[in-house]
Amino acid sequence: MDMELWYTEKQTPDHGITSKIRRTLYHEQTDFQSMDVIETKTFGRMLVLDGMVMTTDEDEFVYHEMLTHVGMFTHPNPKKVLVVGGGDGGAIREVLKHPSVEKAVLCEIDGRVIDVSREYFPAIAGALSDERVDIQVADGIQHIEAHKGEYDVILVDSTEPVGPAVGLFQKPFYQGIYDALKPDGIMVAQTESPWFNRDLIAQVYQDISSIFPVARLYTASIPTYPSGLWSFTLGSKGKDPLSVDVSEIPELETKYFQPELFHALFKLPRFVEVLTQGEK
Repeated sequence: MDMELWYTEKQTPDHGITSKIRRTLYHEQTDFQSMDVIETKTFGRMLVLDGMVMTTDEDEFVYHEMLTHVGMFTHPNPKKVLVVGGGDGGAIREVLKHPSVEKAVLCEIDGRVIDVSREYFPAIAGALSDERVDIQVADGIQHIEAHKGEYDVILVDSTEPVGPAVGLFQKPFYQGIYDALKPDGIMVAQTESPWFNRDLIAQVYQDISSIFPVARLYTASIPTYPSGLWSFTLGSKGKDPLSVDVSEIPELETKYFQPELFHALFKLPRFVEVLTQGEK
C-alpha cells in the first residue's frame, strides 16, 4: 500500500481540517511568515501561511467574490479601490471586473506572497499585471494613514489576527480606513468564523458601527476555512447595501455571487445575528 500524506490545519486547539496531499510544491520562511504551497487531492493547489489555509484552486472564488462585489455594488461609482493584504491577487481580479474602476491599489506587506502566487496560482494572481493595478509592498496601516480621503472602496483581505495582521482587526485601523475613504466611501473586511471567532466578530462589528453610519454583517460558505461559514463586515459612509436596487446590478462572470443573492446575504442565522446586537 502506498504511503498517504495528509495536511492538517489546527483551526483551534481542539478542532481542525485535514486534506490528502500529493506533494509539497514550495516552502519558504519569508521576513514575515512561513509560506507553503501544497497540492491536495480535493482542492488543488493550496496556499498556507503560518500553518493556516489562505486560498485554494477550487474554492477561492467564494472568498474573493464575496469580499469584493458586495461593497463594490453598494458604492454608486467605485473608481479608486484599495486592497489591504490579498497578495494572492484574487480580490484585485474581482475588483477589475467592475468597468468603473480606474485604479486598483494592492498594499501587501509581504512581497513574497505576491511572487509565489504569480508562479503557483496564475488563475488567481493573473490580474496583477493589469495596467490599472498599482502594487505597493508596504504596511497597510501606514499606507492608509498616508492617503486621506483618496479611496472609494477599501477591502481588507487579511490573514487571521496573528502576527503582522493583528493591527488590522483593531478600532484605530478602522478609523484610519474611514479617514482614507471619500465622503461616500465603503469598506469591507473579512472577519473570521461565526463558530470560532464570535468575540472578535462582535467587537469588530461594534467598532465599525461606532465609526461608520452604516454597518452590515454578512456570511458565505467556504469549505476550507474554519467551520466552513465565514463572515464579512461592511462599513459605509453613505449608502446602505439594503437599499441597493438589485435590478440594476449587472451580471458578472462569477461562480458564487449573483444579483439575486445580494439582499439575502444580510439575512443572518440567529446565532450570528446576535453578534450585531451586543450579544455573544
